[in-house]
Amino acid sequence: MKEKIVLGLSGGVDSAVAARLLQERYEVTGLYLDIGLGGTGAADAAAVAERLGIPFETADIWAELEREVCAPFAADYRAGRTPLPCARCNPAVKFPALFALAGRIGARYVSTGHYARVENGVLKKGMPANDQSYMLARLTREQLQKVIFPLGDYEKAQVRALARDFGIPVADKPDSMEICFIPDGDYAAWLERRGFSTPEGNFVDKDGKVLGRHRGIHCYTLGQGRGLGVSGPHRYYVTALRPDANEVVLSDGSDLGRDEVRGTEPNWLAVDGLTGPMEVTVRLRHSRTQTAATLEPEEDGVLLRMHTPARAPTPGQLAVFYDGDAVVGSAWIV
Repeated sequence: MKEKIVLGLSGGVDSAVAARLLQERYEVTGLYLDIGLGGTGAADAAAVAERLGIPFETADIWAELEREVCAPFAADYRAGRTPLPCARCNPAVKFPALFALAGRIGARYVSTGHYARVENGVLKKGMPANDQSYMLARLTREQLQKVIFPLGDYEKAQVRALARDFGIPVADKPDSMEICFIPDGDYAAWLERRGFSTPEGNFVDKDGKVLGRHRGIHCYTLGQGRGLGVSGPHRYYVTALRPDANEVVLSDGSDLGRDEVRGTEPNWLAVDGLTGPMEVTVRLRHSRTQTAATLEPEEDGVLLRMHTPARAPTPGQLAVFYDGDAVVGSAWIV
């Protein structure tokens, strides 16, 4: 008799192929996480479940998403930080919902269609072209002991080819690239509709000279060079956000490099913690760029001494530390 597993079935091609691959070894139950915005996701997920012949359920997670992700998202922007909602959602909302159903039906494992791997409880990178370990680095060690990622050894093109071979109805469905609770991608408008926007204020240079007017600090992030509407002797970039003064500081970008990056709330995965310096590579945003650094403990957080300056490390984003393919841990950039 096959062991039971609960899979987050989103209605997209990745989770659909994950379901089909898992069927070779497990009795799969699909769970669609409903955030109350409508769309075709639930119907597509149900169609996949019917095609594969697996049990299917939905769970309303809107209240948890609002509390654990949406409210902190708005608070971060008002405080001059740039939040990373998916990294907060995974350990606090998405995976707890999967584990809740797993506990109810007696399933030992849960799964999603993320491109990553777990080996002996250690989170590792997926294939380089579409690795998603960065967004999973806030999962706990306890959670990872019970997680399976069947797509970790595949690239996206291979997954779409498998979907066509399997006759999966969403094989050619476009990928969703936006934040799930802001499907149009306009986060500034979302904040404004909820009354969380910030007032207009001044663009200034490092000496305080007024360069123009900004639309509210929630509309900007460190390193941004587009959409500023300020002309001058050079192109301008956002170098600092000052929520207390309601100012956005601009420069020519030459001062965006940082030799040191500090992080808080470290989440250790491949190690129990730091007792001294450790050589790692680090990602400071959701991209493929990794930089060598020396990771050191510092009070309740960590200090990264970058081997080459990091461009615009941004408060609210995640620093994820790697030892080869293994995720050592992560911390929120401050």
